Amino acid sequence: PSMYHQFKELADVDITTDPMEVGPTCHYMMGGVYVDPDSQESTVPGLYACGECGGGMHGSNRLGGNSLSDLLVFGKRAGEYAARAAQESGGQGNVSDAEVEACARSALAPFERENGPSPYELHDQLRATMQNLVGIVRNDADLKTAIGNIAELKQRAAGVKVTGNISFNPGWHLALDLENMLDISECVARAALMRTESRGGHSREDFQDSLREWGTQNIIVSKQGAEIGLNAKPLPEMPADLQQLIKD
Repeated sequence: PSMYHQFKELADVDITTDPMEVGPTCHYMMGGVYVDPDSQESTVPGLYACGECGGGMHGSNRLGGNSLSDLLVFGKRAGEYAARAAQESGGQGNVSDAEVEACARSALAPFERENGPSPYELHDQLRATMQNLVGIVRNDADLKTAIGNIAELKQRAAGVKVTGNISFNPGWHLALDLENMLDISECVARAALMRTESRGGHSREDFQDSLREWGTQNIIVSKQGAEIGLNAKPLPEMPADLQQLIKD
């Protein structure tokens, strides 16, 4: 009933009598924030990640329904270690007033520009780039084109313009999100270009086989100054007790 209502309300299509358009899309990805497997602490001190935003647990594909057990197990670990770290920290950290002011100026800058591209326009172009060039089946040429498109969008996003005021302004919210969206999109495209094989949810039509050497490595993506850096890191050895559990 809910699907019938959605199609009728949004597209004026009666799915009981008329055909509906169906297309493939990306439901989720296997990447996420790089964390310590025991504490769930990220490479940013004091920042913990668990659940679907945590990377490295599900390998080349995630089984449906695993996200709940993932959250329960690693959420418990993250909470315990975060609480312990907070107790041992000796109080609150120092906040730089200058840094807060700089962040505020950056956030409000889109209101002060006389002209510039719309955040909606840039978001639509980014969405088209990722859908058409970094989709379900990928190849070298498309990925390189996508990386070039993203670089151009980053330059334009630096001068984005919004109107109205700061209250309930979705255009402003999108303008603030664009920087992160562009970074994540570049991370996905560059990692897909680096992994010259097909494995799980990652398919390359120019490298259709899975390679043994890639099966033992994760691609770690990080900011290196203003650039996106990548390196292949060997998977940690499975603990002996888990190996025995799998054998049993």
